Amino acid sequence: MTGLPVIPIVNLLVGFIPVAIVLFMMYRWSLDALGGLYANGRMLLQLLAIGYVLTYIFDTKNPWIIVLVIVVMIAVSAWIALRPLEKTTARLYLITLLAIGSSGLAILAIVSQLILEMPSWFEPRIVVPLAGMIFANAMNTVSLAAERIEAELQKISDFTRAQRIALDAALIPQINGLLAVGLVSLPGMMTGQILSGVSPIVAARYQIMVMCMIFGSAGLSTIIYLKMCRPRA
Repeated sequence: MTGLPVIPIVNLLVGFIPVAIVLFMMYRWSLDALGGLYANGRMLLQLLAIGYVLTYIFDTKNPWIIVLVIVVMIAVSAWIALRPLEKTTARLYLITLLAIGSSGLAILAIVSQLILEMPSWFEPRIVVPLAGMIFANAMNTVSLAAERIEAELQKISDFTRAQRIALDAALIPQINGLLAVGLVSLPGMMTGQILSGVSPIVAARYQIMVMCMIFGSAGLSTIIYLKMCRPRA
């Protein structure tokens, strides 16, 4: 097997059957079915659009385009991370931007230059997917921490204790993922490589790199956020 087969559009539509069932049940249970429909529709449009965009990005030799892509990733992930909060401020956004950006860029540099030893730092086919995984996981973990510490500070006045509770809660999905990998689930990157014909042993090494990468970036970005978001006196 040398590559994945192209999925026909008709076959792809079959995948929306369980989606439609879930949306129908959400409607019957008086849940936000319209929001679920919007989310799936947006997912469809975004992935179709990004397919064409990535075709261009992967062929570019201009490093500034890759820089722009990474900057957009950081800016959008910082904005989405604060979505669960009842009230956001410019200060919180800048803190989130710095937390996700600084840790994410450091991890990306370690992976691309020290682990993969890329000859060119802006190799699009490697840097863009790795950056996406790094910033997406950092975004989700910071978002959980931001929501949790806000809730804790409404119950207790000890910021240090609230900080610890928030970090512990935010890292639950990451730690669960580490415990389950290989036993409960085969992660997306490893599965994709195996389906593409790569040796499972080689795929496992890449997945180990990815798991360390996303845990490190998620944890560090969350710690930086929690350290910097202490309420002003």
